[in-house]
Amino acid sequence: MTWDPELEELARRTELAERLGGEERVQRQHATGRLTVRERIEGLVDPGSWREAGTLTGTATYDDDGNLKDVVPANSVTGSARIDGRRVVLAGDDFTVRGGAADAGIWAKQVDAERRALAERVPMIRLLDGTGGGGSVKSLEDFGRTYVPFNPGWDVMVALLSEVPVVTAALGPVAGLGAVRLVTSHVSVMVRDLSQVFVAGPAVVAAGMGETVDKESLGGWRLAARAGTVDLVVDSEAEAFELVRRVLSYFPQHTGELPPVVAPDDPVDRRDDALRSLVPRERRSPYDVRALLTAVLDVGSVLELGRQHAPSTVTALARLAGRPVAVLASDPRFYGGGMTASGADKMARFVDLADTFRLPVVHLVDQPGFVIGAASESAGVVRHGARSLAAVEQSQVPWASVLVRRCFGVAGAGHRPLGRWSYRIAWPSGDWGSLPVEGGLEVAFKRLLAESEDAATLKDEIAARLESVRSPFRTAEAFLVEEIVDPADTRPLLCEWAEQAYASLTPGASRRGMRP
Repeated sequence: MTWDPELEELARRTELAERLGGEERVQRQHATGRLTVRERIEGLVDPGSWREAGTLTGTATYDDDGNLKDVVPANSVTGSARIDGRRVVLAGDDFTVRGGAADAGIWAKQVDAERRALAERVPMIRLLDGTGGGGSVKSLEDFGRTYVPFNPGWDVMVALLSEVPVVTAALGPVAGLGAVRLVTSHVSVMVRDLSQVFVAGPAVVAAGMGETVDKESLGGWRLAARAGTVDLVVDSEAEAFELVRRVLSYFPQHTGELPPVVAPDDPVDRRDDALRSLVPRERRSPYDVRALLTAVLDVGSVLELGRQHAPSTVTALARLAGRPVAVLASDPRFYGGGMTASGADKMARFVDLADTFRLPVVHLVDQPGFVIGAASESAGVVRHGARSLAAVEQSQVPWASVLVRRCFGVAGAGHRPLGRWSYRIAWPSGDWGSLPVEGGLEVAFKRLLAESEDAATLKDEIAARLESVRSPFRTAEAFLVEEIVDPADTRPLLCEWAEQAYASLTPGASRRGMRP
């Protein structure tokens, strides 16, 4: 007696599962320019490393004698694999089966995969292409009942954010709980003109809101990137896979480890004389903040997140002497680099990300303060801004601030945690205070100017007096800034700091859980 009949049955069922939704639907998937879920997994993970879980899960049909006729596989493919040698757990939607919409198999397999990532303490990778939620209205008829809404696996989805890296790629239309899964990640990616993200699709929007929209105008990459729904946008699925690999390279396997250090291929003592003329003498003139990042950080290491969202606030993953760091900066081309409500949220989320995975923070400061005006107040800039400053204060990772130019007001004061020591240096172009002279002079001397017979001349005289005490060297005399440095020396100094920062780091979960 052998088990050959059962092994033959296993082989047959496995073959049926690998057909996905059938040849016609696979062709339809390819016709839209999208890969199938199994092709995606093959393109992402290390060759030969894929170990599937729940291969046989699906809906089977039998003949009158109880013999298997066919199996429609569950529209979720899950398992474990390696990416650049590192173990991960992966879950991918299969759009060829019911458009990736949820059934009993999809959410059970997804939740099982995420619980596994949490238990084994390895990164969680999601490849989304469908709703991944609670099913459609049609399922009510199939089940013969309805139910009180719940989000399957929400508890573990939230727990993952504080334990292991979660990277999610939107590779097609993603709606409902699938969209929530996308944003409940540390880093998310979508493919330009191939994927869309929305709470509900065009048909539901038309029925519920009376709006006529298509998928692209409702949740295409332009809207999603500007809104901060996704962090990165690429042109192809292959690029998305490459970004997933790259994102993982900055993070440890879990919060019990430190970020992975690589051998640097950029000299730690590299000086860049161009930094001496980067900041214009005209204070209102912008400069290229990304040239600053390139000059200071390891060559080729900068991965900016959320560039289209809240563009006055810049957030990036990078390396210093091979050591991963989280980088904050301002782009003076937008609101002069000032903090907006959405920029404050972007900053708070990024600081939480850094604190979760023990990434030391490098803050390249050119902060004129909260953006003012009626629109900014309507957006609640003060409340959002206070949240970002609280995130900075609550962070526990080493912190380095480089005062490149402006540092004004409450927002400027949040350039580093106040309650503990942090490394801080300033450039000779540093300019700081409670308010910029240009904006505060007329308020401070309002009565004097109003009583003057020549207000314009008096204003110029007052400005000249204030200018004489504006020098950053006066601040350094009182040890109100620790050191003023040659801008060309910024990289070597930060590389020295990064070495010491990593020597002082201890692994472990942050004292508060991260939120989406």
